[in-house]
Amino acid sequence: MTSLDILGAPSLDAQRTAGISPLISPALLRSELPADDTVATTVTRGRSEVVDVLDGRDDRLVVVVGPCSIHDADAALDYAHRLAAHAQALHEDLVVVMRAYFEKPRTTVGWKGLINDPDLDGTFKVNKGLRIARSLLLDICALGLPVGCEFLDPITPQYIADVVSWGSIGARTAASQVHRQLCSALSMPIGIKNSTDGDVQIAVDGARASAGSHVFMGINPDGLASLITTTGNPDCHVILRGGSGGPNYSATDVAAALGTLAGAGLPERVIVDASHGNSGKDHRRQPVVAGDLARRIAAGESGVVGVMLESFLEAGRQEIGPDMVRGRSVTDACMDWSTTAGVLDDLAAAVRARR
Repeated sequence: MTSLDILGAPSLDAQRTAGISPLISPALLRSELPADDTVATTVTRGRSEVVDVLDGRDDRLVVVVGPCSIHDADAALDYAHRLAAHAQALHEDLVVVMRAYFEKPRTTVGWKGLINDPDLDGTFKVNKGLRIARSLLLDICALGLPVGCEFLDPITPQYIADVVSWGSIGARTAASQVHRQLCSALSMPIGIKNSTDGDVQIAVDGARASAGSHVFMGINPDGLASLITTTGNPDCHVILRGGSGGPNYSATDVAAALGTLAGAGLPERVIVDASHGNSGKDHRRQPVVAGDLARRIAAGESGVVGVMLESFLEAGRQEIGPDMVRGRSVTDACMDWSTTAGVLDDLAAAVRARR
């Protein structure tokens, strides 16, 4: 892009814009990669089951589990096959949703996720990334396994939200009006995380704001600038993920969060993220956090309706490079599959004990 606008006059707003490239429209991508009846059934069932748990009509536990971020679609699908089989075996006790995150918020700089940079080399082939992401979501849903995504860029949902059963808003964007408006428009339940410093009130405010109707600017399925009017999303809920001040998954912390929700006139329900601040970003502590939650659930605790886990084929994390280990995270460290299977079994057993 030059410093001239389309009329040939000197531009006043392109001093720092190096280029503008065409982006595929959401409608075209959905037409290229449509959701068939099997996928639609998985998406609808996943949304309904999560909402039933949130609203207390279902005594199972929601478990959102999978890689911190997906960088290798083949490895992610391998993981999905394993998770789908295990989820089916535990279906009486757990509503399992595979974490399939394609966008990564960065505190400063770094790899922004598969949609933004699918080749992991700074070439930012976003059209390619969108196609890979949607194709993978369709493949996972075809296994009968619902998927969950974090929504970071407000335009991205137009490309993939129709095949997502559960969504989340991260700690860095929980206070964003743009994201609260987005939540009010989305057709699935959305978890909103407490802020990075551990402030739960921000997440509660986010859930309350997202339940209301909004009018805001966005794009339509054809990619055209549009005015969007929403009815509000009553299925938003708080995710406790700890913060810079320490973890917040204890019984005392959960009770305080439920009290804050009650004071705001919102349903008393939380999902606990066993990673991030609650594990001190140490993947080896996730089973400890999940184990504590399992003991409390088995003893009758009901305010915790779900657990989030970061898990991949191989344990730990690695730097992006030529000799990467297949199935190991390139962002936050994850539990390996065998550890994850054990944690899921323990959570299912806790639900049975409570029942």
